[in-house]
Amino acid sequence: MSRKEARRPGLLELAVTGKLTTAEGARNLKITPRQFRRLKARYRAAGVRGLVHRLRGRPSPRVVAAEIRDRVLALIQTTYREFNDCHCTEKLREVEGLAVSRDTVRRLRRGLGLPPKRRRRPPQHRTRRPRHPAMGSLVLLDGSPFDWLGTGPPLLLLGAIDDATSTVLALHLRPAEDLHGYLTLLQRVAERHGVPVTLYGDRLGVFVRNDAHWSLEEELAGRQHPTQFGQVLRDLGIGYIAAHSPQAKGRIERLWATLQDRLVAELRLHGLTTVAAAEAFLPTYLADHNRRFTQPPGEPVAAWRRPPRDLPDRLACRYTRVVARDNTVRLGARLVQIPRGPHGRSYAGCRIELRECLDGRLLVDYQGTRLASAPAADAAFVLVPRRAHRLRASRNASEEGGRDLPLPRNRSVSPLAALTELAQHVRHARRPHPWRQTFSRRQRERRR
Repeated sequence: MSRKEARRPGLLELAVTGKLTTAEGARNLKITPRQFRRLKARYRAAGVRGLVHRLRGRPSPRVVAAEIRDRVLALIQTTYREFNDCHCTEKLREVEGLAVSRDTVRRLRRGLGLPPKRRRRPPQHRTRRPRHPAMGSLVLLDGSPFDWLGTGPPLLLLGAIDDATSTVLALHLRPAEDLHGYLTLLQRVAERHGVPVTLYGDRLGVFVRNDAHWSLEEELAGRQHPTQFGQVLRDLGIGYIAAHSPQAKGRIERLWATLQDRLVAELRLHGLTTVAAAEAFLPTYLADHNRRFTQPPGEPVAAWRRPPRDLPDRLACRYTRVVARDNTVRLGARLVQIPRGPHGRSYAGCRIELRECLDGRLLVDYQGTRLASAPAADAAFVLVPRRAHRLRASRNASEEGGRDLPLPRNRSVSPLAALTELAQHVRHARRPHPWRQTFSRRQRERRR
């Protein structure tokens, strides 16, 4: 008997013999007189044994069945060992058909000695930036380096999240944080949802200019020219806000903590260890992730804009070039032949805009007219911004993006032949002009 029930036999014995009234016994046991009469009847029928609670020793009707408990324990130790408590509960309920609560899973995991993936922090009383009311009015961009595939070297996962609803719009795996990756991410967002109003990111060199160099044209204009990514945003009419701290874009920073837990566990569960396989799985994961974590927007009308029809042509690096005398234009080692215009007109000496698209195509535009185009030279093309140079017609590939040394690679070359071929491509120092020569005989002899 419990300590509460140990006082009842003595008082009930006095009540049965008539030495204690029902009201006095109920007052001493702190129960109602009606309940005291019930206890007195059970004491007369079964004695002290009748005062014990009748549910004592029986299993709870809410207890998990033994076969279900054994199956959950087996799955926790094998298939879902890398999952956290909440994620494991979702998989057991949706995939395995086992309706168990998160507290049950947590108790079983702690009984097996499995620590929590992340410790729950107490809620911090701080003022967060209010969300934008309409979906598509503000999109946050960022990248997170992590061993996503479990192969050792870290990869960079680029992501875009909507500020109004916390919807993950797109994800893209890249070896590094570069222009090609962010333009690919922007293309996926525009094709699946639309063109956003404003982007919110950090002060990476891909997004903003961080150098102190000003050209004469920039000084006359009063502002620096944007980066190649900034030119694409200006062409599409998208604004950009550069954050000064990670806390300013805290929603996408908290997203990386969730993805490093849930996405990594899903990739391990499906056995995906290559970038191509992970890229093919990301849309499936995004649909499940957004179904669980998306918040309702403040305004029902979204702010997305319809992408232009020539979106692939606008996602490109833009360069200003001068057409050579043979009516060609060069970008690096690639040469584009421009056909003659009306009445056999040549474009030699004209300034044209040369676009290097995300898919590797080259487009030649002159005063809003498309003059020529060239297909991609390689299937594994990566868009890299080229350095600026003097505006003049280039005659060879060495004048585009630095000198190149066309040494043969597939055949063996002797050291003497390699040095001879190298010397042919090295520019010789020019002799100083007579006006720049010194009058000192000693310095002239030293130069000789």
